[in-house]
Amino acid sequence: MAVIPRLKQGARFCKQQIYALSIACRDPRMPWYAKALTALIVAYALSPIDLVPDFIPILGYLDDLILLPLGIMLVLRMIPPQVLAESRAKAAARGEHDLKRSKLGAAVIIGLWAMGFIAVSIYFIRLFKT
Repeated sequence: MAVIPRLKQGARFCKQQIYALSIACRDPRMPWYAKALTALIVAYALSPIDLVPDFIPILGYLDDLILLPLGIMLVLRMIPPQVLAESRAKAAARGEHDLKRSKLGAAVIIGLWAMGFIAVSIYFIRLFKT
């Protein structure tokens, strides 16, 4: 039964990191590519819409358990250490009460899905047109 406390601790850590990333994303010292990827990761984390819906057995939670932590780890490596340290300190000082699901995040994720669907559709239309 030691697995459940470890999972809760991991979820708490991810939530803290997402909040710190949302603060770091606004820092002018961040490179543009790191800001863009950070914004996507934060938007996805706060969006009520998942890549794979949670009601699908096993696969539904894989994005939350694997993709999101991998995205967080990638972005953490892209952020300058000083910016990351300051963002984590600000996040710890403010607490997690400011972190909530975002309609803007949902809109970004829906937009990305729509663009992906359009791109795949165009590809297949051109593929079968010839």
